[in-house]
Amino acid sequence: MSSLPQAEWLNLLIGLLQSAQLALLHGLDALGLVGSVHGQPAWPWGQRLSGENLLIDLPQARHLALTLALLAVALVILVAAIFWRRPRFYFLAMLPLVLVAAPWPDAHVVLVPATPASFHTSTTGFTAASIGRGQALYAQHCVACHGADGRGQGQQASALPVWPPNLTGPLLWRRADGDVLWHILHGMRDRHRVLTMPGFEPRLGVDDAWALIDFMKAQAAGETLRASGVWAQPIGLPDVTVRCEGQPARALASWRGQRVRVVADGAVAGPVFEDPRFVTVLLRPGVAPAAHASAACVADGPEAWAAFALVAGTGQLAGTQLLSDRDGWLRARGQPGKSSWSDEDLLCRSSDVPRATAGPVPADGLAALIAVMDAEPVRFVKGGFAH
Repeated sequence: MSSLPQAEWLNLLIGLLQSAQLALLHGLDALGLVGSVHGQPAWPWGQRLSGENLLIDLPQARHLALTLALLAVALVILVAAIFWRRPRFYFLAMLPLVLVAAPWPDAHVVLVPATPASFHTSTTGFTAASIGRGQALYAQHCVACHGADGRGQGQQASALPVWPPNLTGPLLWRRADGDVLWHILHGMRDRHRVLTMPGFEPRLGVDDAWALIDFMKAQAAGETLRASGVWAQPIGLPDVTVRCEGQPARALASWRGQRVRVVADGAVAGPVFEDPRFVTVLLRPGVAPAAHASAACVADGPEAWAAFALVAGTGQLAGTQLLSDRDGWLRARGQPGKSSWSDEDLLCRSSDVPRATAGPVPADGLAALIAVMDAEPVRFVKGGFAH
């Protein structure tokens, strides 16, 4: 355990939990042993393994990791007992010793409540179109209780049995996306089985619910940025259609693996020049001719403009520059009119990986930001799973 930095072994452990459960679910589905709900295989149990609590309780995470390692040893011993008859007694005698030596973690830490949709994945994708669709649905069905800013202070909030949660806080991120989907469609109840939020399945389809989740993520990102000056939880680039000169239109997400710079048209100091360190995309609010023709790739339309304004936490997007890393996470924001970059522009940092100090510090502020982005990749746990 000590040979790996904390972030690495814990990330591996959480990833293992996710992969094992997904493999089990898909295996049961292939055998026809589980049903489907909302078009995807349904998780058949009322609990699941989660990494969320392991992030908080590192001793329990270590216990779980050591227990899994000893269980792997026990499996090897069992296989050896099957194939080697002569020392079979000694092999079988070792099994209970290994199991007793395992530091079993507390079940209430490792296991969390699950829904049939816990492992569902989005059918809409985090796109500008789905964010815009979700915003309209939120205004129609959710704003009265959750409030326009998502902080749970809508006009009807005080009349509910339980005050609505703050959707801009950590609660939204502690739940798996599939669980959020389930609660939107089927409602929520407290420990006494009293209905605290109605289900919207008769009025909303599955794609509608996913679009609502996309909007809530974007809104929460902008609200936390306004309140704290940082993206408290990692937020990805909203996907939009990009047209590059002389090439077919393509999705912004197709550049995953490369750094991306999005520049909102207007109020910038000088033209938008290409930079070999980034894929540069000019964002425009409409289809009017670009103010800076030097940008070879353009994304336009009110939905794209509104989605980026939402995650950037501003009603004055013109002139803003946003930088994403190679994994598609938004990392830095350049304010309108600002001609240079500084460490203060890095708004999404890794809290687990220490900043590298070896080597010379780049004199160029943008180069320094790139160095930090590359050295400190985002480690994001959503609903207990590493993304």
